Amino acid sequence: MSESLSDITLDRLFRKARSFNAWLPKSVSEEQLRKLYALAKFGPTSANSSPMRVVFVTSQQAKEKLIPLMAEGNRAKTMAAPVNAILASDHAFYEKLPQLFPHADAKSWFEGNQALIDTTAFRNASLQGAYLILAARSIGLDCGPMSGFDNAGVDAVFFADTQIRSNFVVNIGYGDAKRDLFPRSPRLSFEEVCRIA
Repeated sequence: MSESLSDITLDRLFRKARSFNAWLPKSVSEEQLRKLYALAKFGPTSANSSPMRVVFVTSQQAKEKLIPLMAEGNRAKTMAAPVNAILASDHAFYEKLPQLFPHADAKSWFEGNQALIDTTAFRNASLQGAYLILAARSIGLDCGPMSGFDNAGVDAVFFADTQIRSNFVVNIGYGDAKRDLFPRSPRLSFEEVCRIA
């Protein structure tokens, strides 16, 4: 575990990876979606809580429900992407802690503490969403994460009668680098962001 990944791999995951707006007409299989989740699920979460829930929107029928709920500027690229992953947080995640964290009574840490439930669900599902993006990139897929959509509408359509709440949407497929790809935006330097104490 001490060896660094190759430069090719680091480029694919980070340095040359982009958020895509345009997509090649190439499908993504269920097998690929299962493979990316099989990788993403291993990222760490608090008490192994694993609160992320995902709806992979692939059918025309499901897309027709999602598209009107996207911000106008996100609709065309969402429709064009082979897969739209609705990433959400399950605010009843603690019900699964006896299975996921069996060596302690972790469920009791959360029961009756809505503020802790909400904070833990949102923080850890967001982390898992990042893991999912990296997992997708690692198996040769591209991503276009977005936050411009009607959360309440998505929750009503895709998560009705649950404690699951939408967080963000990630378009997944094979990005078209020749269309709608802006120059890479600047990033903050180490000195602007970090300090060593």
